[in-house]
Amino acid sequence: MGEAERGDSAPRIYVTYYCANGHETRQAFAVGADYPKSWDCPRCGLPANTDSDNPPPPPHILPYKTHLAYVKERRSQTEAEDILSDAVADLRRRRAAGEPIY
Repeated sequence: MGEAERGDSAPRIYVTYYCANGHETRQAFAVGADYPKSWDCPRCGLPANTDSDNPPPPPHILPYKTHLAYVKERRSQTEAEDILSDAVADLRRRRAAGEPIY
């Protein structure tokens, strides 16, 4: 299939994006179209821009926190011990009364 059967292709410009790992990505856009100032690098996933001397820095990603880490942010050690002792006392009371515990 040639261009005569499909029609003429639109004129294009090629924009090169650079990421912090030194990867270069060339994307084609139609002439006159607004192209994005940033692009995700297809090789490493970091953000890239058109400035080869000053690529955007990698985003700062916070490490995964466990449920316990979030609880420790909200409660002090003495509060945790008080809650635990209340729960254990309630459990012992229910067992002594013969209530089913699941």
